[in-house]
Amino acid sequence: MFLVGDKIVHPMHGAGVIDNIVEKSINGVVRHYYILKLPATGMMVMIPTDHCKEIGIRPVIDSDCAKRILASMGTIEVESTSNWNQRYRENMLRLKSGDLMEVARVVKSLMIRDHQRGLSTGERKMLHSAKQILISELVLSQSSSYEEIETKINRLVEC
Repeated sequence: MFLVGDKIVHPMHGAGVIDNIVEKSINGVVRHYYILKLPATGMMVMIPTDHCKEIGIRPVIDSDCAKRILASMGTIEVESTSNWNQRYRENMLRLKSGDLMEVARVVKSLMIRDHQRGLSTGERKMLHSAKQILISELVLSQSSSYEEIETKINRLVEC
């Protein structure tokens, strides 16, 4: 169980801070929900407290882990299949895993592909989402600004 003020990560929305815990009745079912405020987008997400494990909600990584992920951005191995559908499915599974290193792998592979060949609209959206997920967590764990972390990532990946 998380508390108000805890920094947590939603695998598909990124990192945020629990703003409140509320009780709501939806379709006749009363449940408790975390109200997660995502600083990067200003969005608020309601997360059922009893489904956090299935969704993949977890605490934000610590500062040391964030430094290791940033340091490894330049050396992360990426393989990219030429089949767009297969590549998209593989990247989506990586994002849904909630593993920040896998999210970093998606960001790097799509940034490289964008530089070499350009991206389809779907992959461009995925790159934007993956960057937001990655940066939002690194910002909260490093107490840095969004722009600082984005600049570091762009510099480390330099295609």
